[in-house]
Amino acid sequence: MFLSMTGFGNDTFSDNNIILETEVKSLNSRFLDLSVRLPKELSQHEFAIRDLVKNKLVRGKVTVSINLTANNIESESLNLNEVELAKTVNLLNKITQLTNAKNEVSVSQLLLFRENFLIQSEKESEFDAELLISSVTKALNNLIEMRSSEGAELKKDLESRILNIQNTLAKIEDLSAVTTNEYYNKFKEKVKKLYDEFVDDEQRFLLELGILSEKHDVTEECIRLHSHIKLFSETIAKSHDVGRKLNFICQEMNREVNTINSKSISSEISHLGITIKEELEKIREQVQNIE
Repeated sequence: MFLSMTGFGNDTFSDNNIILETEVKSLNSRFLDLSVRLPKELSQHEFAIRDLVKNKLVRGKVTVSINLTANNIESESLNLNEVELAKTVNLLNKITQLTNAKNEVSVSQLLLFRENFLIQSEKESEFDAELLISSVTKALNNLIEMRSSEGAELKKDLESRILNIQNTLAKIEDLSAVTTNEYYNKFKEKVKKLYDEFVDDEQRFLLELGILSEKHDVTEECIRLHSHIKLFSETIAKSHDVGRKLNFICQEMNREVNTINSKSISSEISHLGITIKEELEKIREQVQNIE
């Protein structure tokens, strides 16, 4: 698949015990920059989640956010640690005394620290581990689907722009053949009229003029640009982990166009070169968003 690097995917699971919400967001990045945000009771599964993401995504600034909340949890699914509860009560009472608070410790205040004394049963934890991987997988698949849809549109745009560059290059080649020959003939006649002494060594004069004309010949640059265009199209067709390579090819194409513009003696060719540079700039902007 030809993937964009921006996208969003989510998944929600709910039963009588829990509500598990998973979100995966992705933005542009040169490499895979992964951040995983988990509730404390699921923190031991972070490495498994990271491996799952790395197996599915190559590039992008990816954030995985998971929220786990109780949903009418039955009492037997939790274990009360009475020792930790007593410690929590003592701590809150001490804070109340030190701050000269008038209100006594309430149940609602204690529940803010429930992670200290309410422990999920081992059976429930094992169930959540399996559910967690399933939820992350579904969210990742949704993300990839969105990235694929956007990637398909990017691919169409790139194909259209590279075709415009190819057609413009063909015009440059046609003009170059004419302008180089005209430059050679006009310059030869002009110099002959101004410097009669070159008539005595006409062969040397024609040789020097030919060398001068070659300095304005952009044939080699056009050939290399054609080669880069072909490689760009072949890379798009691969549709997998192509972003960095496409960006490099754009740099090479831009270099050839700059040389064409610097060597050309035709304002029309220069204008066409600018047209190609404009298309390349738009392509480079799009390529930054490709995995």
